[in-house]
Amino acid sequence: MSMLAVHALMQADVVVHDALVDETCLQWARPGAEMIFAGKRGGKPSPKQRDISLRLVELARAGRRVLRLKGGDPFVFGRGGEEALTLVEQQIPFRIVPGITSGIGGLAYAGIPVTHRETNHTVTFLTGHDSSGLVPDRIDWNAVAKGSPVLVMYMAMKHIGVIVEKLLEAGRRADEPMAFVCNAATAEQRVLVTTLGQALPALEDAGLAPPAIVVLGEVVRLRAGLDWLGALQGKTLTADPMGDRSDQKRDAG
Repeated sequence: MSMLAVHALMQADVVVHDALVDETCLQWARPGAEMIFAGKRGGKPSPKQRDISLRLVELARAGRRVLRLKGGDPFVFGRGGEEALTLVEQQIPFRIVPGITSGIGGLAYAGIPVTHRETNHTVTFLTGHDSSGLVPDRIDWNAVAKGSPVLVMYMAMKHIGVIVEKLLEAGRRADEPMAFVCNAATAEQRVLVTTLGQALPALEDAGLAPPAIVVLGEVVRLRAGLDWLGALQGKTLTADPMGDRSDQKRDAG
């Protein structure tokens, strides 16, 4: 959480927060602030997006100082744009506080960088489901698979079987490293490192569940050297986690 977000929490009269906002963050809210849960979780009863947006308008028009608090960054698969445009439509002034998206910050907590100059010069961020809850049919999986050596996938657990199949059909290697980071950057964080071809049985054995960020690519191997949280608990890190693979796989994909 940024210092600007902390300042906003300390100033707000009412905080409308998502399910992915950790409870420790809410402790920064000023005493007496009203807390309104507006979390949307796949497969569970959730407020409708339009109702959330109109609730923000209602609170603002009542003279309240409102903070709409989202996990990660509001403009990265966070529907922040939709809500802000409703405020524009209703002539409600607002400001945007950038956040740290889980596809970067969450992976950093797992010791996995999204870029490394010896492995990739591009990275693609994508969502595992659209507004209907299905795998987005507008994603060109062949282009994504061939055009980006590192894929970072949000909300992909529900349809991971379909996604794995599409990536394999598009030519990604079955032995390519893949990682699942659940409850990233919280005390409940769990990390599963596997391969694209073994992702489904590995997930079943591990018993992991959303929320999770998923990453595919050679950068996953760097966790062996960059798992700083593991090192704090006594894990021995590897100084050369890529071995000779960096030269072989540079910008492959």
